[in-house]
Amino acid sequence: MPISPTALAPTALTGDPRRRSTHARRPLVLLALGIGVLATALVSLMLGSNLISATAVLAGLFDPAQDVASVVWGSRVPRTVLGLLVGVCLGVAGAMMQGQTRNPLADPGLFGVSAGASFAVVIGVYVLGTSSVLTTLWLALAGATVASVVVFSVAALGRGLSSPVPLAIAGAAVSSLLVALTSFLVLSDETTLAAYRIWVVGSLSGRSLAGVDAALLFAGVGMVFAAANIRSLNNLALGTELAHGLGENLLRARLVGLAGITLLTASAVAISGPIGFVGLTAPHIARRLVGGDHHWLLPASGLVGAVVLLVCDVIGRLIGGNAEVSVGVVLTVVGGIVFIAIVRRGKMATL
Repeated sequence: MPISPTALAPTALTGDPRRRSTHARRPLVLLALGIGVLATALVSLMLGSNLISATAVLAGLFDPAQDVASVVWGSRVPRTVLGLLVGVCLGVAGAMMQGQTRNPLADPGLFGVSAGASFAVVIGVYVLGTSSVLTTLWLALAGATVASVVVFSVAALGRGLSSPVPLAIAGAAVSSLLVALTSFLVLSDETTLAAYRIWVVGSLSGRSLAGVDAALLFAGVGMVFAAANIRSLNNLALGTELAHGLGENLLRARLVGLAGITLLTASAVAISGPIGFVGLTAPHIARRLVGGDHHWLLPASGLVGAVVLLVCDVIGRLIGGNAEVSVGVVLTVVGGIVFIAIVRRGKMATL
């Protein structure tokens, strides 16, 4: 009879009151985070570089004939919807990545996903001369997927999938190669460099809902893989040897986890370009709120990621004037400060 991983936790054996308190508050935390997401989405609709009153925004939402409807539906609604999708995907992918590698500094781009997407986009511009948002989306999805398959194949050749180290090393190697190839292409052609410079900074500005159905499909399948990987992530948190002793199929756990991380990160990167720190910091914040059980950690990380991304996007709209500041730049500054604060206060959870 298999042993439940939670039954091996010391706090479960001792009946720690703090553990019981965490269990009791988890539904309330998720409810509060859900309300926070809705509130942040509303703020994202109301605020922007164009100063429009809340009454006018609401009128534009429900009456396309209003003058402001083009701004509301052409800019604020798409970037709010896309911001929610990107934030949720990166938050969940970050929690999965940290659980798979047992590395608190891991982020969703570790398996070469972002580098693969960037290289595919550059190839599209350099070879095909494409500028279509929809084509860029599909290229980024394809590049991210192929890069992850290559990483997994390289790691599998060494028969080292029982440990996260070969995957991390293979991911770093493939990422470095793709970054080098990307740099060579963009530095050899000014048109490619100009297009890449706009995409790589990470932004929701100027994005539309065209092609979002493809990203939603990838993200939806990624969420299915994430849900299927929850039990394995809880087992892996105990260590690979103990997880294997509990009957965990380590190859299956790695493969399902890699598939979920790839699909979720590819969807996010294809929409907004590479955006850092969401997948790194959101799981740490969520872990402080709901603990390390991935049944609760994954949804909490997704909700925290959505809130963080939308808040930073709104900040970028307000401080940049008409030009705005890309959300990727704001996240680099804000995310770095928040993460340093987490580390200095000793709040980083041990994985």
